[in-house]
Amino acid sequence: MLGFLDRGRPAVSRRHFLARGTNGLGLVALASLLNPRLLGGERAENRGSRGLAGLPHHAPRARRVIFLFQSGGPSQVDLFDPKPEVRKRHGEELPESVRMGQRLTSMTSDQKSKPLTASPFRFRRHGASGAELSELLPYTAQVADDLCLVRTVHTEAINHDPGITFFQTGSQQPGRPSMGAWVSYGLGSEVEDLPAFVVFLSGGVPGDQPLFGRLWGPGFLPSQHQAVKFRGQGDPVLYLSNPPGVSESTRRRMLDGLAALNRLQHDEWGDPETLARIQQYELAFRMQRTLPRVMDLSDEPAETFELYGEDAKQPGTYAANCLLARRLAERGVRFIQLYHRDWDHHTNLPSRIRGKCQQTDQASAALVHDLKRRGLLQDTLVVWAGEFGRTVYCQGDLERDNYGRDHHPRCFTVWLAGGGVRAGQTVGRTDDFSYNIVEDPVHVHDLQATLLHCLGIDHERLTYRFQGRDFRLTDIAGKVVEKLLL
Repeated sequence: MLGFLDRGRPAVSRRHFLARGTNGLGLVALASLLNPRLLGGERAENRGSRGLAGLPHHAPRARRVIFLFQSGGPSQVDLFDPKPEVRKRHGEELPESVRMGQRLTSMTSDQKSKPLTASPFRFRRHGASGAELSELLPYTAQVADDLCLVRTVHTEAINHDPGITFFQTGSQQPGRPSMGAWVSYGLGSEVEDLPAFVVFLSGGVPGDQPLFGRLWGPGFLPSQHQAVKFRGQGDPVLYLSNPPGVSESTRRRMLDGLAALNRLQHDEWGDPETLARIQQYELAFRMQRTLPRVMDLSDEPAETFELYGEDAKQPGTYAANCLLARRLAERGVRFIQLYHRDWDHHTNLPSRIRGKCQQTDQASAALVHDLKRRGLLQDTLVVWAGEFGRTVYCQGDLERDNYGRDHHPRCFTVWLAGGGVRAGQTVGRTDDFSYNIVEDPVHVHDLQATLLHCLGIDHERLTYRFQGRDFRLTDIAGKVVEKLLL
């Protein structure tokens, strides 16, 4: 069949022949259905690190985001939402008129008794704002007037993976782009030698809920918008160092040759992912010089470690990651995501939540304070959140100290600071049992829309066409919560 080819030329494959011939049009059509970016679905103005033309849509109050995600569902009942009525009725059964038949997880749906369980921790008012915070958060209390507490965040997800996936991507189903990827796609990067979107992980014990890479992935967006995950030991990014015997000039020549080959491939097939590969190789090369300086904390004065705590000297800890987040923010990184695990307290809640707060409270507050004193808080939006809250009734035996609390998606607390958010206020009110919302509900999609608004993005206009539909972070919902804004 291919006998007409010159004997001196290499034979082409059947697949290549069809792609070059008229039948190749059918292959192109099929490929465009499977991946519209192959026919230029990626907007040309988004190539590289510039972001989309026309963005921001309005004047931004925030230039960057630091998202402190507490994976597992911190208990709002024990941290942010005091309930005197529950203390009075401690041990009584949760009234059916409060639950109203709302679904429960399988972990407590068959539990015969669901006794109201008062927090063992005391709450006090702090600052001029009078924010009520648990005794577990003494450092957060010191920055209370810089925070906006939102007590009425709610979600449909009742289990961890769909809950975290929903909070990070706007959908309970995997496969959508993460918040940081959307921001990178829309606004691009402010600097050329660091990623627009980075991720840190800390905490966790064997048996914890896993955190999958898709939570900070690009979904169907061009792949250069995926986060770069920093490690807690060794090279901060895998393969950042050159192998033994490979000099910087050798690496430069290798990348130049590889880029030339990739451009030939792109000229032939037009796949924008090939350009993304070139860009990521180049970013990695530039990071070889920049990142070691960012990660080297030896230039930080002693007062920095007094502020963040001694754990900040230990790579991979939450405190160290908070300090690195500040260093990356001041160098122009657009979206910095910290995940801290092991907030899933179905058992031994009193002791475990105390331990989690000891790991995170000082560093979270230090980050806010540090950004403020450096003049960065005004255009840096800091968000502290988990995927949902915990029930006011206990899981397990109330008479023993090993009780826990089950998942509760109907209301939980998130705090925000800086970046155009109105500080020193508490938004929203829950009922006497922290079970239902009484005033100012804030859906997760609303929070996402508000976050984008602070960055100058209209959440309804930041879209990407995939498989014949225009997708966005907030799906078909979400509204900006004006009460949260300056």
